[in-house]
Amino acid sequence: MSFDDPRWLWLLPLAALPLLREPGLAFGNAWVALAPRDRASALLAWGLRIVGVLALAALVVGLAGPYRPEYGVERVGRGAEIVLVLDRSRSMDQGFAGARPPPALARGTGPEVIDYYMGRSPGRQRESKGKVARELLSEFVSRRKDDRFGVIVFSTLPIRVLEFTQKSDAVQAAIAAGDVGRGLSETNIGLALEEALGSFAERPYAGSRIVMLVSDGGDRLDPGARERIAYLARKHRVAIYWIYLRSANSPGLVLEQGEAAASVDTVPEYALHRFFGSLETPYRAYEASDPEALKRAIDEVDRLEKLPITYLDTMPRRDLSGHMFGVALGAVVLLLAASLAEIRRWA
Repeated sequence: MSFDDPRWLWLLPLAALPLLREPGLAFGNAWVALAPRDRASALLAWGLRIVGVLALAALVVGLAGPYRPEYGVERVGRGAEIVLVLDRSRSMDQGFAGARPPPALARGTGPEVIDYYMGRSPGRQRESKGKVARELLSEFVSRRKDDRFGVIVFSTLPIRVLEFTQKSDAVQAAIAAGDVGRGLSETNIGLALEEALGSFAERPYAGSRIVMLVSDGGDRLDPGARERIAYLARKHRVAIYWIYLRSANSPGLVLEQGEAAASVDTVPEYALHRFFGSLETPYRAYEASDPEALKRAIDEVDRLEKLPITYLDTMPRRDLSGHMFGVALGAVVLLLAASLAEIRRWA
């Protein structure tokens, strides 16, 4: 137990005052020497004195502001430590690519083609990729009771919104914070990944570690960035999951039939996908062209990452002053009841 203002405890010796009180005087018309010794009355008198001591002591301790400090409890669950790396670039405000158009539509120039390439397909297809991703990630977090989440949003630079926590409300608020304002036109996935992998530094290895990258574009990483990312992923034993949200007119993650092999080095999505595959740690990629595909990808991650995990849960500080004041009130009420029941004169 700790105290907000322990100086009040100097008044604790005053709680002994009821022990110094003289017994009450006998009735004027009684000769106490003739009465037998009443052991029950003596015990009752001392009991009431002790109740008085308890009332004063509880009042003083309550004024000192007692509380139980926060403490950690080691728990074992099934889950992982997950860093959500959310793309906040301007392109995330656009819609999904949708299904590939039929050849007749692809050769046309009418309004249907324009709607397709602008991501204006029916239903949820009209919603922005960022909005749908945040909604589905919120559902994902609400199902993962034993996971510890960190949240990073990035565009030109990464912003660490939330450190690792198991508090679902805090994670939900961090995900929703990515919807503030409009994103920038540039992205730097390399810096975001370095920041995410660095989140595991100086943390004891307790189970599965995942960096979940949710982005609609790739990045050509320079040799230094590739080396640092590979080193951090290997050092901290972190798996990388890339949920790629394909926009209209954007390539997939693998070469299509008839596409030149030279595109692997020139298209950022191809280059980043190949780099992730060359890492010595586990890597999975999910390509989502519509909200349903994104939901399937997140559901698969939910099914895969349910290995045992040991984590330290922090229990919050607990204020105990109310309990002390309650004890003091109960003791005072008891003394008041005893005083009202006392016979002061013969009827």
